[in-house]
Amino acid sequence: MQTAAKSTLARLENLITADDTEKSIARKAQELLAEQGYPDTWYYNCPALVLLGSRSCVSISGREYEPRDEPVGISNLITIDLSPVHNKAWGDCARSFAIENGKVTKTPQLLEFKNGLGFLEQMHAQMLKLVRPQTTFGQLFDWANMRIRQNGFVNLDYRNNVGHSIATDRDQRQFIETNNTTLLADVPFFSFEPFIRLKGGKWGFKNEGIFYFNDQGVLEEL
Repeated sequence: MQTAAKSTLARLENLITADDTEKSIARKAQELLAEQGYPDTWYYNCPALVLLGSRSCVSISGREYEPRDEPVGISNLITIDLSPVHNKAWGDCARSFAIENGKVTKTPQLLEFKNGLGFLEQMHAQMLKLVRPQTTFGQLFDWANMRIRQNGFVNLDYRNNVGHSIATDRDQRQFIETNNTTLLADVPFFSFEPFIRLKGGKWGFKNEGIFYFNDQGVLEEL
């Protein structure tokens, strides 16, 4: 499931054009997931939540989300969040893509793009090294938000969390939020998905993956 989501995001890098919109990108993502046998979603009726341009900093539930017709254009930031489901197994994966000269680039020249994307990659790498089975949801939240603030960013999530457990029912999710004393090791899988903006900046960045503890108690990404 998660492999299909990652594969879809990788393929979209080469399919997005300056003429695309949230609607057309969401449609392409849904088609790519369906091609791999995953036409359904666990996230309300929103298999692909796409935000770009004037909405790159918007945090919205899939319950209310409707893709819009704003074009990608020459310079932009696109965040795509995928949530396929199959036999109650969830995928949950998001990436932000920098657009320069009308195309996705992995080596953006705009400093705000470099800083936002680079910081999230760094956070994920640090989290993998620091988190232990005895770490609680609340401790991970406190660490993540401290890092976000220290580096001049703000947390954009409308729930003010940075991830959640992977469940079989949306309403049974445990959130990575302050004062949640549940151990991360008490759930089979959890997502880590900080959604951030530089203080005073224009663009909102997200990077999401699913994580679990292996038999040796070491955190790995699915």
